[in-house]
Amino acid sequence: MPRECSLRQLADLVGGRVEGDPDLVVRGLNGIEHAQAGEITFVLDGKHLPLPEQCLASACIIPAGVDSLPIPAIVAEQPAVAAARIHAFLLAEPFRAQGVHPSAVLGAGCVLPAEVTIGPLVVLGDRVVVGERVIIHAGAVIGDDTMIGDDTLIHANVTVSERCAIGRRVILHHGAVIGSDGFGFATDRMGVHYKKPQVGRVRIDDDVEIGANSCVDRAAFGVTWIKSGVKIDNLVMVGHNVVVGENSILVAQVGIAGSATLGRNVVLGAKAGVAGHLHLADQVMVAAMSGIHNNQPKGAVVGGAPAIEAKEWGRAAVAFGRLPEMVKELRRLRKEVDRLGSLLAATQNEEEE
Repeated sequence: MPRECSLRQLADLVGGRVEGDPDLVVRGLNGIEHAQAGEITFVLDGKHLPLPEQCLASACIIPAGVDSLPIPAIVAEQPAVAAARIHAFLLAEPFRAQGVHPSAVLGAGCVLPAEVTIGPLVVLGDRVVVGERVIIHAGAVIGDDTMIGDDTLIHANVTVSERCAIGRRVILHHGAVIGSDGFGFATDRMGVHYKKPQVGRVRIDDDVEIGANSCVDRAAFGVTWIKSGVKIDNLVMVGHNVVVGENSILVAQVGIAGSATLGRNVVLGAKAGVAGHLHLADQVMVAAMSGIHNNQPKGAVVGGAPAIEAKEWGRAAVAFGRLPEMVKELRRLRKEVDRLGSLLAATQNEEEE
């Protein structure tokens, strides 16, 4: 059940200011098309103003510098961020410990706090240490000697393998696999593949979110490291010994090969691939479906496969779309050149005669 708050409380939460009645109480946040009386909505810029007549919202979050609305508003420098924080605050519920379900299986030497929720058919290996207010949903499997930090949420059917370290306020969505073996093989002269043991671990720092059915492989040696604030979408593959820097974003179906390292605030668009042993410096941005085959300097914005500077890639993509037309034109010009060449040769022969 969403909580009820005054506009003054919500503005204080996000560092905004109120236009209109600061004591107006709202009970939820919704999109412009769906907001009802008693709810607050939001616009990201002045292009979406004025609000449509069918919008029933009682209040609105707006950017600074736009005209006042006929309904109360919270003015915020970053309305998207303000809306996200307000929405999460209105939906937040206090932790209610439900204890350990009777069907859960706990290994030897596990350490559980008094306030914990362990759902049906959860399996904890030996010596698992679980922090305060952790929720582990049905069917999750946690391997031996794994540590889970406070306020972490592990959804149904997640697998965390042995000796992994999960930080505080981490969210692992349904089906994520943390700590499976890295893809490492040695191939002999006959083409036979021999598995290289993967004896490292995975470290996931605080405030990381990992989407459904994503995989983070354990290191061959040492650690695969997902640093604080990283957000990973669904169906992402992070190879062994990869390091992902703070607050980076990996969008759906990204693949990062082993031992690649990413700096802070790197953004990889959907289906982008990064070859192994490369380094992407801070704030690199990679367009969707790009292939990274070399190191990238700080702030680089690239696209394509192999990836090149984004503006150059955009021009190349436009040119590629025109190739059929350009081929036709080239053929026409070749015929014209041949015709002119024939005329020139005939003229020269006549002059010689």
